[in-house]
Amino acid sequence: MQSSLTPGSERADLELGLDTFGDVGVDGLGRPLHDAVVIRQVMDQATLADQVGLDAFGVGEHHRTEFAISSPETVLAAIAGRTERIRLGSAVTVLSSDDPVRVFQRFATLDAVSGGRAEVVLGRGSFVESFPLFGYPLDRYEELFEDRLDLFAHLLDEVPTTWSGSTRASLDGQIVVPRTESGLTTWVGVGGSPESAVRAARYGLPLMIAIIGGEPRRFRPLVDLYRRALEEFGHPQLPIAVHSPGFVGSDDEAARELVWPHYRAMRDKIGAERGWGPTSPAEFESSAGPSGSLYVGSAETVADKITATVRELGVDRFTLKYSMGTLGHDDLLGSIERYGTEVAPRVRSELAADRTSLEATG
Repeated sequence: MQSSLTPGSERADLELGLDTFGDVGVDGLGRPLHDAVVIRQVMDQATLADQVGLDAFGVGEHHRTEFAISSPETVLAAIAGRTERIRLGSAVTVLSSDDPVRVFQRFATLDAVSGGRAEVVLGRGSFVESFPLFGYPLDRYEELFEDRLDLFAHLLDEVPTTWSGSTRASLDGQIVVPRTESGLTTWVGVGGSPESAVRAARYGLPLMIAIIGGEPRRFRPLVDLYRRALEEFGHPQLPIAVHSPGFVGSDDEAARELVWPHYRAMRDKIGAERGWGPTSPAEFESSAGPSGSLYVGSAETVADKITATVRELGVDRFTLKYSMGTLGHDDLLGSIERYGTEVAPRVRSELAADRTSLEATG
């Protein structure tokens, strides 16, 4: 795993990024946009993210009508041709229902065309549509991920691979091409399971934590567990990232008024599928409040909340899932610009002050 990060500290050089699932918006008549339009909009959004100096841009893999992107690496390859420095990764790649060799080949190809900027976040996914779509049984959910992560970890060595497992054909001295020039940055995405954090540590892979509900600070034990596990497995300390939803508006009230109907529609549709009750304005306001997991508000509010999360968890990257249901393209562009030009400088300044104070006190 190649990274410019020095892990495990509250530092001024925190990486700040964005994630999207390619949420399908609507036109002026309320009709869903064509998937092709949404994908082209994501390309424009990523281009702006690069222009305003953000560090990473992630694209999720989904196989349902609310989200337009099912092949992140294809979209990322197109983005690579329009950007210069921003790192490009998945958010996440559902490894359980894909072939590890093909995933590695696709992202190694992305790494080549992007000049070494590719990343992959491997996860089990919070949706299960890919399993019946590609013919994988849900009752092997855990086995599929564990087996395929093991193979992927072997592939990262980029030497002739000998491997055997229970969910795909074995390999005997197999050379996998293309090879990368400097290694493939690979994270493991988790939703809060201690077992998942320990598994990432066992393979010596950085951790990406999706915090989409509750108080971010409650994930500190998971961070501490991962760091202890790295030490026990004999690995060096590695970067930890946090992914959370949010939107940067002109002020707190305007941001929340704009986001609320889109958030409610998305949350209630997914919630109905999972047996949750409908959300409420009070729940939304609580999540968007100082201790919640929804980073919605003015640039000052969002920056202060990100800074607090970084301080509480000691993470190395924060990525904002900036798309929000049917929220419009122009609104998303405005949020991205504020995030890069107003939020990021404020967060970095606050963390630089922390470091200066720490150095002064010895």
